[in-house]
Amino acid sequence: MVDVSAKPATERVAVAEGRVVMTAETLDLVLKGNAKKGDVLGAARIAGIMAAKRTHELIPLCHPLAITKVEVDLTPNAKLPGIDVRAHVKVSGKTGVEMEALTAVSVACLTVYDMTKAIDRGMRIENIRLIEKSGGRSGHYRAKE
Repeated sequence: MVDVSAKPATERVAVAEGRVVMTAETLDLVLKGNAKKGDVLGAARIAGIMAAKRTHELIPLCHPLAITKVEVDLTPNAKLPGIDVRAHVKVSGKTGVEMEALTAVSVACLTVYDMTKAIDRGMRIENIRLIEKSGGRSGHYRAKE
């Protein structure tokens, strides 16, 4: 584990995104709330938030962080068709929250897949990536479009 004890505590923010591509029929089922396992978007949102808070238990050598904010947004996208997932994570600390944001998106996408796989095994989880981070020694980063 990297020693961060000499670093100053600063506000650190990370935003990540990903998506689940599915058939139009599957998306319609999700939006109508008719999935056999229940509210897909609500469950995926909670799963993503929980995953961000437990990232240090999943990724070796990640520091446990006292996260101050986690938002996970799941937005239906008829053009895919599928669900766009975005996580925004914030902490005041000595290390960043990039892994927490990426983990939140990953687990939210996996939850969508799990809750709808019985009707659409061909779904794809795609383009999970860091969009933006700020705070700390390395400063601000924004992904190129």
